[in-house]
Amino acid sequence: MRPLRGITYKVISVLIFIVMFAMIKATSEHVPAGQTVFFRSLLAIPVIVVWLAWRGELAQGFRTANPFGHFWRGMMGTLAMGCGFAGLAYLPLPEVTAIGYAAPILTVILAAMFLGEEVRLFRMAAVALGVVGVMVVVYPRLTVLGSDSASYMQAFGAAIVLGGALFSALAQVFVRKLVQAEKTATIVFWFSVTATVLSLLTIPFGWVWPTPKEFALLIGAGILGGMGQICLTSSYREADASLVAPFEYASMIFALAIGWYVFDETPTWTMLLGAALVVTAGILIIWRERQLGMERARQRKAMSPQG
Repeated sequence: MRPLRGITYKVISVLIFIVMFAMIKATSEHVPAGQTVFFRSLLAIPVIVVWLAWRGELAQGFRTANPFGHFWRGMMGTLAMGCGFAGLAYLPLPEVTAIGYAAPILTVILAAMFLGEEVRLFRMAAVALGVVGVMVVVYPRLTVLGSDSASYMQAFGAAIVLGGALFSALAQVFVRKLVQAEKTATIVFWFSVTATVLSLLTIPFGWVWPTPKEFALLIGAGILGGMGQICLTSSYREADASLVAPFEYASMIFALAIGWYVFDETPTWTMLLGAALVVTAGILIIWRERQLGMERARQRKAMSPQG
């Protein structure tokens, strides 16, 4: 285990993904979200294939014993990606990032519902705190008091980004089932393939011909998406998940900086307060997961013949 290297990979992956989102946001007023998902997924495949070949894991990436599991994981992940990309056309980048933080909180709830994972009082309290934080962020957008079209479009944007967080949480539930029998390389590769194919179903809803600038941004976003996925996977190879996971929240710092500098987006105090609550809840959940993991490890050691 090399914790410093794992943290470095994680922070780099977070920065790459935020830059990718910024590039997609720059195209979001003209290019439909489904078409963006296609570019993001298709152009990530060559990057991932080269990486797997370099590691000698290409055969593992192609081989799977659970194609339907990958399909459902890909379906949920594609919907999550599409909703997140669509929301960028209506909301500031930091706000989309903050609402997306609801995904790990929702994962705890869904894992309890579908995987039978036990959720005790501490994690229930952390989930409740996170839900409050999300509501603080989205409430100004969901209010029905505004009568102008801009208010309704912002409310729509907040709703679809929140829906994307739900789909992302469902994708994580499928990943938790897949990792019991599948290699990480397999999950990474087949998600990109599945998302590429599923995104083609959105063609009838109106794809457009991108401008040269948009085309360059979409290509860059796809390549960065593959690079970000590689760095993210590498971070969990180098260090425990409980150590590197909290650095996901560095994305808010990057989103605030890019949103202000590139898109002239000034965050509201309400958004910052809600984001702080959600981040606190996420870190508490990660910390609790680490404690439970250590407890389970001690129990297994005590029950083993050598123990």
